[in-house]
Amino acid sequence: MIIHTGAASVVITPPLGTQIQGAGVPDQPAKVIRDELEANAVYFCSDDEAVLLVSCDVGMLPTDFVIATRAAIGEAMGLAESNVIISATHTHSAPSVSRTNWVKPVAEDFLKNLRDQLMAVACQAKQSAVVSKIGWGLGHTQLGYNRRCCWSDGSHSMYNPTGRTDFTGFEGPEDSAHVAFFACDMEGKLLAVIHQNTAHPTCFYAGDCFSSDFPGAARSHLRDSFGDIPVLFFNGALGDICRQETMGIGQSETSEQVLKRNGHLLAGETLRLFHQAPLHDDVAFGHVYEDLTVDVRLPDPKRLAWAREVVALAQSGKASKPENYIAAWGIALLQDEFGENPVDTLRLHVVRLGDVALVTQPCELYCQFGLDIKRRSPAPITSVSSLTDGYGGYCPTMYGILGGGYSGESYQWCRLAPEAGYLLVDVASRMLRQLW
Repeated sequence: MIIHTGAASVVITPPLGTQIQGAGVPDQPAKVIRDELEANAVYFCSDDEAVLLVSCDVGMLPTDFVIATRAAIGEAMGLAESNVIISATHTHSAPSVSRTNWVKPVAEDFLKNLRDQLMAVACQAKQSAVVSKIGWGLGHTQLGYNRRCCWSDGSHSMYNPTGRTDFTGFEGPEDSAHVAFFACDMEGKLLAVIHQNTAHPTCFYAGDCFSSDFPGAARSHLRDSFGDIPVLFFNGALGDICRQETMGIGQSETSEQVLKRNGHLLAGETLRLFHQAPLHDDVAFGHVYEDLTVDVRLPDPKRLAWAREVVALAQSGKASKPENYIAAWGIALLQDEFGENPVDTLRLHVVRLGDVALVTQPCELYCQFGLDIKRRSPAPITSVSSLTDGYGGYCPTMYGILGGGYSGESYQWCRLAPEAGYLLVDVASRMLRQLW
């Protein structure tokens, strides 16, 4: 079928002094803009289908914010809210939009402005839509590495020195797959690029700057080649994946070096795929979505009592270990937010463009689940993305839950029942079959 494509970009960087997300760091105002934060949008439509894809340079987006923003965008565009798909790149150098400790406030002014900016960029993308050709490709470049370490006592942790004598290996796999889409007008002028890979953009974690991290660096490189076009990055199943090799092999790198290396790798593979990708003016196009309701695992009562005590001590000014701050706050917050109704809802999408399926979901999905979706998929190329249409927290495998530790233990941003990831794979697989 004939596809019309429109695309647009907007800078979303807030004023200096706005708090940066930064997890457990209690006071972290931005003092420098290393590079601008952006929202990039692409609108695809045919005679009987339309989808808007948005990629935002933020750590995550609260589900309530996304629900309201989808509705506002849909009304402004004359589009069903279910056809609006909003994703976060997961840069850790963006404004605070989620309460990851009891001190740092949410940047409410930023979120209010962001909603207006997303409505504007969405309408601009629709208004610019023209008859287009679509190309795609699958490549490989490794940006991410598994970060869940296993120990001889049966416990697991995120990081820790792998040179320890009790280290027994990494908990899960990695995924180097790299998927890219290209939309051009009928004269061959590039309109937009969408690309996807899997790693955590945490180069300036606990820093004092705004930065779009390596997805932004890659965007700059692509614009050096293609001009000032919208570039969307969708992050993969990254829940147990970090940005740097964790075995201590090779040269040590500064944050700037990691950003530049991953930015070059990301852009370079997309450029390679572009120069090998045929462009098609008759493309299969479809979209389905589903809301998956899952149970929430509330904290153990003894662990909750410990968390309440740590939070109370911290709020009274008494010191504790930083890792205790994060865990205790997350455990107490989980009980407060979900104790009366321990269920959550995850929105899943599958978009078909030609031979490619774009599967999206709102969790920091563990890598194995992403690989399972791809293994079951009937599509020649399947891309699995995280942190889309809200934030469902970490979604660990049973290995992660049994091993415990950060991103395995139960707290607000790791709250889903043990079966959640497996149910998500089943639902995504069924949706893929609907479009193939």
